[in-house]
Amino acid sequence: MATGHPHRRTVLQGGTACVAAAALGPHPAPAQTRSAGNPPSILFILADDLGYADLSCYGRPDIRTPNIDAIAVRGVRFLQAYANSAVCSATRTALITGRYQYRLPVGLEEPVPGNRDVGLDPAHPTLPSLLKAAGYRTALVGKWHLGKLPRFGPLRSGYDRFYGFRGGAVDYYTHAGTDHLDDLWDGDVAVHEAGYMTELLGDRAVRLGDRAVRLGDRAVRLVDELAGAGGPFLLSLHFNAPHWPWEAPGDQAESDRLRGADLRDFDGGAQDTYRRMVEAMDAQVGRVVQALDRHHLGDNTIIIFTSDNGGERFADTWPFTGRKTELLEGGLRVPALLSWPARITRRGAVDQVMASMDWLPTLLAAAGTAPDPAYSPDGIDVLPTLAEGAAPVPRTLFWRYKANAQRAARDGDLKYLKIRDNTFLFNVVDDPLERANLRDRQRGAYDAISAKWLAWNATMLREIDDSFTEGYTGKQLADHYGVEQVPRKADNP
Repeated sequence: MATGHPHRRTVLQGGTACVAAAALGPHPAPAQTRSAGNPPSILFILADDLGYADLSCYGRPDIRTPNIDAIAVRGVRFLQAYANSAVCSATRTALITGRYQYRLPVGLEEPVPGNRDVGLDPAHPTLPSLLKAAGYRTALVGKWHLGKLPRFGPLRSGYDRFYGFRGGAVDYYTHAGTDHLDDLWDGDVAVHEAGYMTELLGDRAVRLGDRAVRLGDRAVRLVDELAGAGGPFLLSLHFNAPHWPWEAPGDQAESDRLRGADLRDFDGGAQDTYRRMVEAMDAQVGRVVQALDRHHLGDNTIIIFTSDNGGERFADTWPFTGRKTELLEGGLRVPALLSWPARITRRGAVDQVMASMDWLPTLLAAAGTAPDPAYSPDGIDVLPTLAEGAAPVPRTLFWRYKANAQRAARDGDLKYLKIRDNTFLFNVVDDPLERANLRDRQRGAYDAISAKWLAWNATMLREIDDSFTEGYTGKQLADHYGVEQVPRKADNP
C-alpha cells in the first residue's frame, strides 16, 4: 500500500504544525504517573461535523488548536482515518458497538430524527457497558443522539453518568433542540442552566457537581471526581461543536435571532464564526487534559480526539471533495489523534487505514478485556500497528448511504463509489480529489471491489423506505446546484 497522500501543506507528513502549536500552549508534564501496568483511563473526545483539515496539525492556517494539536505531539496522528458514516447517529452506532451500523435498526437512520421512536437497543453490548463490566466507571458528557426516553439513553447503554443533550443539535445558548424544546439533561432529569454549550460540557468533564457551570466546565469537574475515586474510567466527551447553528462565544444575538427558526441556519454563519467555535472547543480540550495532568493521570490515560463525520458548510476538507451526507472522501475522512505515553512511544503521522468501529476493539484490548463473543466487532484493534516500525495492515471498508443511492468501498488504495446511477473507481492515495475515474481502465479491479460490496451488503440489514436520511439540494447550498430533489428511497441490489 502506498503511504500518505499529497497535500497542499507539508505539515501533514512532517507534523511541524503540531509541534509549533504545542509550543504555544503545552500541557505540563505530570510530576508522577500511575503504573503503566494498571488499566488505562480513557478520554474519548468527539467533535461534531469537524472537517479533516480543520485543525492546525492537519493544515488549517486560520484556526489555532494548540491543545488538540498537543495530543498529536504526545502521540500519533492518523492520515487515513474514516468515519463509519457521513452523518452522526450512524457513526455513533458503529463507534459504541464496534460493528457496522447497518447491523442495527438504529444504524439505518441517517441520522436519528426526532419524530421516530428508534434508538440503540439497551441489550446490545457497548464500549461503556463492556468497560463497566471490566471495572471501569463510565460517563458521557455531551451529545447522545441514539434514541430518546423512555426506551433509550446513555444510562441504559452502559454509562454510569450523563450530562448533555439527547438530540442531534441544540442552540448553544438556549440549549433547545431542532424541535425548539429544551434538551439539556443531568442523568434522566431535565435541567436548565445558563451558558455557552461548549463551555458547559468542558467543565462537566472535569468535575461532576455544581450545576451553575459551563459544558467544558462539566468535563473538568468530572475528571476531578473520577480521579479522586481511584481506578480506571471512561470519559466520553462528545461536543456539539462545530455543528450548526453557527454560534460562537459572544454570539447571543444570533441565538436570539434563531428563536423559533430553523437551527440549520442556512442564512447564518461565516468563516470567522466557525473559527471561533472550533477554538472554543480547543480551549475546553485543554482544560480537561490539564485536569488529567493535575491528577498525575496524563501518562496512563488514552486520549483520543476525532470527529463523527466529514465537515459541513464552513469546514476545510482539503485535499478531498465532498461534505457531510456524501460518500466522497470529504464526507468520510476525519482527523484522528491518539496518545498514551505510558505505552505508545511512537510519534508523528501514521498511514494505517482505520474507521470509527475500530475504537471499541482497540480500547477493550488496551483495558485488558474483550468484546462479547455473541456480538463480534467488525472493527480491529489498531494498537499493534502503532508499534515502532510496524507496517500498516491492509483494510477493506464498506459504506452505504440512502440519500442519492450511495455506495462505497475502500480496498487497499482503491475506492469503489456509486452515487445515484453513476459509478467510479478511484485511487484515493494518488488522487484524493477523486477526479480520475479508473473504472474502465481497471475494469477487473472495479468488478472485484463492487462484487465485494455486494457480498458484504448481503450480510447487513436491508435499507428501508421509512428510515430518515439527510441530503441537501441546490436551494439550500449553492454548490449543490442542479440537485432539485434528493432521492431517499431504499436502494437494495
